[in-house]
Amino acid sequence: MLTDRQRLYRLIERKRDSRVIALATGDRPGQEAQIAKDAVDHIGELLDSIRDPKKISLILYTNGGDTLAAWSLVNLLREFCEELEVIVPSKCYSAGTLICLGANQIIMAKQACLGPIDPSVNGPLNPGIPGMPANRRMPLSVEDVAGYIELARAEGSVPDADLANIFLKLAAEVHPLALGRVKRARGQIQELARKLLSKHMENKEKHDKIVKVLCSDAGSHDYSIYRSEARRELGLNIETPSMALYANMRDVLQDLRAEMMIGTPFSPGALVSANSPAVPVPYSALRVLIETAANGSFHYKTSGNLVPFHDPAGNLNIRDEIQQDGWSKVP
Repeated sequence: MLTDRQRLYRLIERKRDSRVIALATGDRPGQEAQIAKDAVDHIGELLDSIRDPKKISLILYTNGGDTLAAWSLVNLLREFCEELEVIVPSKCYSAGTLICLGANQIIMAKQACLGPIDPSVNGPLNPGIPGMPANRRMPLSVEDVAGYIELARAEGSVPDADLANIFLKLAAEVHPLALGRVKRARGQIQELARKLLSKHMENKEKHDKIVKVLCSDAGSHDYSIYRSEARRELGLNIETPSMALYANMRDVLQDLRAEMMIGTPFSPGALVSANSPAVPVPYSALRVLIETAANGSFHYKTSGNLVPFHDPAGNLNIRDEIQQDGWSKVP
């Protein structure tokens, strides 16, 4: 619970001689969340209540999100402190890894993972998802689109002269303007990564190596970069936590997993079947949290009622009547 985590944040502050801010985006199946621009405003409000911290420790748990939001978040944090560090107790992928590139040091537990900065582009021109409502669109992975062209060139032995036809086939499946957004996004993330590294690392050859690995060479979006590889292969400033700090990081993570129900799928069918089919079932899901040790917190929750009903054919269906879907301030 929040009070238990705040006690742990204070312990970490004393160990790191810093002020702690925690940002966690849930990955509970069915209630996933990502880093987004609205989180930046709430972090700014919390930072305003912290008096001139020389050092900020950002505890970060995320599968990723909006790369421009990550960029804004790092710049905002650096406006309030002289030194920024990111504490990674577990997963910190995509836009989360981008945030780490802007930190003076990254403290990683043994099970902590960074990952490729391979954002997905979303928009109304993206392809539809078969079997889903018309407004649900398939995210386009920046590296998947590039990989399609590379596959044709390398594995298919397609000469450059015929690549135009390969691209036209792709454009027949994916709107050309959506492909244009993918191209811009790929160049953008590389530039953002370099700019964040330049805030604390002068060696441009290191910049190029890190960006090359994280933005293209790592391959799959699910590729996990553990502490040793991040330190030795990428050359990032990775710090191993003390046993006492590791224990605090582990306890924070376990508490987050419990309250955000990480690893427990949100299954409306299972929730309704456990009750009388005629009775609406209330639910509440904590999806994102931004917390400090003593200066308040913001939680993003989705709550409502799962209402069972039968269609004309007699099949049981479930209607999700959402009552709250947004941020609230937590004292």
